[in-house]
Amino acid sequence: MFHPLRVALIAIGFAILSLQAHAGDDKGFVDLFNGTDLTGFKIFPEKATQTFTVVDGYVKVSGNPAGYFYTDKSFKNCVIRFDWRYKRPANLKDDKKFGGNSGLLLHIQGKHKVWPNCLEVQGANGSHGSFISIGKTGLTKAKFSGAALAKVRKKVGEWNTTEVTVKDGDVLVKVNGAQVNSGKMTLVEGPFGFQSEGSELHFKNIKVKTLD
Repeated sequence: MFHPLRVALIAIGFAILSLQAHAGDDKGFVDLFNGTDLTGFKIFPEKATQTFTVVDGYVKVSGNPAGYFYTDKSFKNCVIRFDWRYKRPANLKDDKKFGGNSGLLLHIQGKHKVWPNCLEVQGANGSHGSFISIGKTGLTKAKFSGAALAKVRKKVGEWNTTEVTVKDGDVLVKVNGAQVNSGKMTLVEGPFGFQSEGSELHFKNIKVKTLD
């Protein structure tokens, strides 16, 4: 029979190991979103201030009008990590029929518009992590797996984590720790942003790690 004190110590030990593992996962990452306001980001259209708001520690994207909030700095070789969830419609019975749409706009180039020249890492719930080439990106060798996504994507309304690694044009996408896509593009640097495209969704824990 286990002594209660020993059981408690074992539980504490596992908790410490879990925290250490999580801390290791975050090593080198810098928070871009402070949880309070959009310091460090800009929005387009500039007048769409009610489209992108901060509520309870996350960025609320209303979905209308179409646009995006984006970093005020340019990034090159890096890992981008963020949490996202869609607002679950009250009458939604089948998650497969949910059409929520958004996206990560990667290495934005030139004039800001809807939509700018960039590689979109699809944010749509049904094809999250796939690629859309907007303008000239030189995208090749895309290998998206809808089956891999379906295994790890959580129910509509629950938080997911996406991680995108870009290095010298190579792009790797993971959702909830599982690889769902990879490819190569000619774009190598630029700001990145998150779309408003018809659906309410939320973002938090937006982080970036610069690669050598």
